[in-house]
Amino acid sequence: MVFKFLHYKKVKSTNSVAIKKIKQNVKSGVIIADNQTCGRGQFGKKWISYPGNIFLSIFFSVHNGISLKKINTLNCLIIKKAILKFIKIKISIKKPNDLLINKKKFAGILQETITKDNKKFLIVGIGINLIKSPTIKNYQTTNILKETKTHISKIKLIRNILIQFKINLKKFAMHA
Repeated sequence: MVFKFLHYKKVKSTNSVAIKKIKQNVKSGVIIADNQTCGRGQFGKKWISYPGNIFLSIFFSVHNGISLKKINTLNCLIIKKAILKFIKIKISIKKPNDLLINKKKFAGILQETITKDNKKFLIVGIGINLIKSPTIKNYQTTNILKETKTHISKIKLIRNILIQFKINLKKFAMHA
């Protein structure tokens, strides 16, 4: 799968940019932002985005008959595996789309689909708290640095995430 890379200093939401690119006939891509002002989470929740963390969206066309639930589980496993290359700590998955360290959320995935010209596109928004996490009432959050005392290179982690996507999503993607 070949991804078009698009890097932005500041966006409202990487998923929103991905939707816009699909509507402009970009077939697959990776949207990376240094700053995200209106990140979205599941069920209309906000994803609080701090500079230094990872905000990215990967998008590509998929077969119409795929199970989006299975892909959501696979996406969580892909992100978990990519992170575990850099740290040695137990990461658990809280369905449908949260990754936890020590029972505290440090990453989330927002999966969306749109149809353009009778083709279905999957957008996988990924937020990872590398160095800072929000304080949310009644919900524990954390970041990788706090839990592991390890600085992970954003660039190296993003590269590894893309490698894992290329390996694992061939069976779902139209242009693998």
